[in-house]
Amino acid sequence: MVNDFPQYFPIWDKLTQEQQNRILSVTDMHCIKKGTVVHDGSPDCLGMLLVRSGQLRAYLLNEEGREVTICRFFEMDICLFTAACVMPNMQFDIFIEAEKDSEVWVIPACLYKNLMDESVVIASYARDLITNHFSELMWLMEQIMWKSFDKRLAKFLLEESTVEETDSLRITHEKIANHMGTAREVVTRMLRYFQSEGMVKLNRGTVDITDRKRLEALQ
Repeated sequence: MVNDFPQYFPIWDKLTQEQQNRILSVTDMHCIKKGTVVHDGSPDCLGMLLVRSGQLRAYLLNEEGREVTICRFFEMDICLFTAACVMPNMQFDIFIEAEKDSEVWVIPACLYKNLMDESVVIASYARDLITNHFSELMWLMEQIMWKSFDKRLAKFLLEESTVEETDSLRITHEKIANHMGTAREVVTRMLRYFQSEGMVKLNRGTVDITDRKRLEALQ
């Protein structure tokens, strides 16, 4: 599986042969089961993650144990949240969980940091990744602070439908609450309102989108 690594690494062709060889010599493939916490928010430097298949979720966890999803990582996405030493100014304890069975390459953080120090191309790419990561975080904070919950929930349901490629979402109210950083009861009340308005249909463990246009109008 290392053989197809170059197809997934966006700037591979811009690296020298020596740099490519160094990366391939130490990069490991990890098969991660759904539900596994890949990174527990500690400052340890696991390394840079490159997703070959599956789906990862980055989230924050407050002192009361409430979660809020920052972003997700899909095939060919790169996560630097697990490489704290590459991002020394990061002040957030960010957790990474596998939402589906996943295959990820782990590039040791020490190697990537060394490559950043010697390569303008890699340093620039890392800065772009860090900027994108924090843009996701700032966007999330703006949503929480300024956007009403009905709009946020409508947007989440539509995005989940796109990710799963179905209007019948197998997801619990608790899981939605974890994604959105709120209480399950808040989610349940709003979903019941959506159901009373004919926008969704609720069943045990599923949420069926029945009026996509009205949900889109809420965003």
